[in-house]
Amino acid sequence: MQFETTVQRPVETKGVGLHHGVPVSVRILPAPAGTGIVFLRTDLDRFPVPASYRNVARVSYATSLMRQGVLISTTEHLLSVLYSMGIDNAYIEIDNLEVPILDGSGENWIELLADAGVKQYRRKRRYLRILRPVTVEAPNRRLTVLPADRFMLSCDVFFNHPAVGRQQLEMEVTPERYARELAPARTFGFEYELDQLRNMGLIRGGSLDNALCFNQTSVMNPEGMRFPDECCRHKALDLIGDLALIGKPLLGHVIAERAGHAMHVALVTKIMSDATLYEVLSFDQLATQVVHALVS
Repeated sequence: MQFETTVQRPVETKGVGLHHGVPVSVRILPAPAGTGIVFLRTDLDRFPVPASYRNVARVSYATSLMRQGVLISTTEHLLSVLYSMGIDNAYIEIDNLEVPILDGSGENWIELLADAGVKQYRRKRRYLRILRPVTVEAPNRRLTVLPADRFMLSCDVFFNHPAVGRQQLEMEVTPERYARELAPARTFGFEYELDQLRNMGLIRGGSLDNALCFNQTSVMNPEGMRFPDECCRHKALDLIGDLALIGKPLLGHVIAERAGHAMHVALVTKIMSDATLYEVLSFDQLATQVVHALVS
């Protein structure tokens, strides 16, 4: 995509927050070129919280942003969809502290953006291209990004459950493939975790209407799974939402091995803290470099 975009017209939806269980309404509105994605807490005089790695507050079971004490919780699904569908600029009006979970996937957000349409600006889109490998690690977990001239994603997860086990995917992330292959995948959890999570003040808005839940042997949702590897696909959706906090489209091959929100944000922070790891260039500059590489 050569030029920056925003939504063509305002759209809105409402629901409940997964973790806080609060009712919440959201409007997605056009924003000028160069704005990025900015949340506006309408219950707090439209206080702005830009969707940036600089504003990450918490990464336990969801990615939350905070600026000057104002919180926006569970941002990853909406940011994942905006990023993957090529929306560079938007104001997100929200009247409570948590983005609604809707059906637990990105599919409802995809439908909302289809209603909103896309407006293209004359300002050239700027990409962030990885120049050398970057890795963050923890015991039995690793997240790496390698240089590439497109956005590639490899995801590997393992859960010791007969309906999940080890799942893997690899794909180039395009709007079409994202909408078809990742957006419908729902957030998920396991029955044995539920009491602990509730005691932590989490999943107050969770139900089988907005999450996959597994008991000891199978999935509890009457309709079953949307994909045999729905858990892996949802982890990939979450990862993209956290990568969106870079603030520019990423050119690189991201390889996730049992990674989670904390590791995602650690990778983004590591990249952005060292300007020698990346370059920022326009679509024209990228195309020119690719042509020169092919000729040489």
